[in-house]
Amino acid sequence: MEEMTLSTLIAVFEEMFGRWLFWGLVALAVVITATWVYVLVRDRALSFRKYLIAQLSMPFGAIAAVWFVLWITNSRLGDMGGPIDWIVLLGVAALGAVGLAVLVYVVQSLLRGKQTEA
Repeated sequence: MEEMTLSTLIAVFEEMFGRWLFWGLVALAVVITATWVYVLVRDRALSFRKYLIAQLSMPFGAIAAVWFVLWITNSRLGDMGGPIDWIVLLGVAALGAVGLAVLVYVVQSLLRGKQTEA
C-alpha cells in the first residue's frame, strides 16, 4: 500500500466486515448521530443526569466493540503482533465506548423526554 486514502480504508473495511455489514454499521452510526443531534436541538440543553448514565455504559461499549472486531475477524488477543495492532484495538475500544454512550443518551432522551434538572 503506497498511500492511505479514504477509498483504501473503505476497501479494507469492506473486505474485513463484508460489504453489507460495513455499510449497515455506517448507516446505523449516521442514524444514531442524527437522532442525537435531534435530541440536543429538541431539549436545547445537555442533561447531566442522562450524560452520567451514558458515561457509565462506556466500558461495556469498549468491551463489546473489541469483542465484535475480534469475532468478525476470527482473531484472538494473542494474535496482536506489534504496537500498531494495540493502537488500532484501543481506537476500536474508544469508538465503541463513545458510540454506546451516545446511543444510551439518545435512548434515555427518547424514552423519558425532556426533564428539568433539580
